[in-house]
Amino acid sequence: MELLDNLIPTAYLDELWIFFPDPWHKKKHNKRRLIQPSFTAKAARALRPEGRIRLATDWPHYAVQMRRVLTESPDFANEHAGWAPRFAGRVLTDFEAKAGAAGRKSFDLTFTRVCV
Repeated sequence: MELLDNLIPTAYLDELWIFFPDPWHKKKHNKRRLIQPSFTAKAARALRPEGRIRLATDWPHYAVQMRRVLTESPDFANEHAGWAPRFAGRVLTDFEAKAGAAGRKSFDLTFTRVCV
């Protein structure tokens, strides 16, 4: 959030990638998750019109929250009916490989900055 608040100029980014943010998986800690309604306004300000935000997580409940938060934002539109296919530019990290080995599926999302 600090980066978006202080270092990224308005309409500067073509894409914003957020892959595997801390899920804060305990319910009492969910409020600390990065993807919240307050985040969408900051991301929208930093993205150029029709810019993209790409997200991925291996925590199903967080994936659903991310999709809901971005879907509810008037600044973004989902490029896919639901989950996006894996972004070809997203490398497989050791963390993601371990999650896959533990049986956790990755969820990808791609939203476009809506021109208002």
